[in-house]
Amino acid sequence: MRKRRTGWCEFFLTALIEQARENYGKDRAILDLYETEKNRIIELTHSQYAIRALDFIFNRPIFTSTVFTKEADIPKPTAARILNLLRGDGLLTDLRPAGGRSPAILAFSALLNIAEGRAAF
Repeated sequence: MRKRRTGWCEFFLTALIEQARENYGKDRAILDLYETEKNRIIELTHSQYAIRALDFIFNRPIFTSTVFTKEADIPKPTAARILNLLRGDGLLTDLRPAGGRSPAILAFSALLNIAEGRAAF
């Protein structure tokens, strides 16, 4: 009986270590992505709101264009310009294009793929 408990503890601790390693790898990848995209967005937009836009999409990697223009705390014309630049550069992907009264649903695929651990978006 004692051996069985020890085996279970060893199995559990091994799984815990592996999960921690996987999470650490994702954490490093996300931090590296942030630094890379920070420089890219600054260069692309030449806007004082570049970091604010980046922080928004890191906090909310799937969003509507309407939510971005309302909640990113960026003036509406500037927010729309930044979104167009980020879409044109491939940083954001259209999950659903705008149509009629429905706003576009956008995704920050690079971040979502890191979180998923595979190319899901």
